Amino acid sequence: MKQINSNSLLELLQNDVRELLLQCSQLQNTDVAWLTTQPAAGKWSVAHVLEHLNIYARYYINAIEQKLHLNQSGANLVFTPGWLGNYFTQLMKPASDNSLKSKMKSPANAVPSAQPDALAMLQEFINHQHHLLNLLQIARTANLDYIRVATTLSKLITLKLGDTFRFFIAHEQRHFLQIKSTLQVVGPVVADLQER
Repeated sequence: MKQINSNSLLELLQNDVRELLLQCSQLQNTDVAWLTTQPAAGKWSVAHVLEHLNIYARYYINAIEQKLHLNQSGANLVFTPGWLGNYFTQLMKPASDNSLKSKMKSPANAVPSAQPDALAMLQEFINHQHHLLNLLQIARTANLDYIRVATTLSKLITLKLGDTFRFFIAHEQRHFLQIKSTLQVVGPVVADLQER
């Protein structure tokens, strides 16, 4: 795998998180009906997507923080992605044209509730992103290759810390494309209902 400068990678990931926070500020100014309306029967609303992301954030942010708290490894100048971590990241990450390579079914333990509280889910997601920014900053003193984080798939499947950050943020970017397309569908429907 191609090596990446560790600080450059962390800066890039921080910029990705800041971009997600900018999109969240737009969601905060969106009518709550847009956030809770499903684009079609059986499809997730924006609130559903946010709860799904929060389910992952509750696990990964806690797991990353615990590993960083125990960090005795010292920083490394370059990070080499692992084959599994790189595979997961590439599977999740949107293409440069903002398209998705494939559709994926969410695991049963990451399916949102029937009617999540949209504003609570949005605020929780924002809080997680601020926490994530702090963890990315702390990670500048850690070895992104040496520290390993267990995945939600199994405690036996672990990823390098650098890959965990890459995969986790790519997953969020993927679902923010879903949020964007959901809003494009539900916006006219909600506006039509509100005019009646």
